[in-house]
Amino acid sequence: MALFEQISKDIVEAMKAKDKVRLEALRNVKKLFIEAKTAPGANDTLTDADAIKIMAKMVKQGKDAADIFTNQGRADLAEEELAQVHAIEAYLPKPLTPEELEAALREIIARVGATSPKDMGKVMGTASKELAGRADGKAISALVKQLLA
Repeated sequence: MALFEQISKDIVEAMKAKDKVRLEALRNVKKLFIEAKTAPGANDTLTDADAIKIMAKMVKQGKDAADIFTNQGRADLAEEELAQVHAIEAYLPKPLTPEELEAALREIIARVGATSPKDMGKVMGTASKELAGRADGKAISALVKQLLA
């Protein structure tokens, strides 16, 4: 079942269970999915890969917002934000461990033939596509710099 249909089904389940946090998070996800499907040039389709990118971005934004709320002394709002983040994370692929990330990046570096920091763009382009939703862009970038140095 495609992620779009899974989210739609789970919205109904969250309504029945009266799970307000999960319901709100899934409705936000579905809203962004619909916007992506109806965007010019999307041809009314949304691949699971695109859906994962959207949800990964939502998770990152939610964590950033929670950090801001925490820094401003608003733990109540930070908790709400993190609860929604956890509801969305359930649909994302399992994140890579640091060891798995390093192994994947070494393989990508070998495949694209990168030998120096000048080749970072080639590596990052491939790594960002292949590891989308499974590793943070900052972590990928930092490790690629380290490996190419």
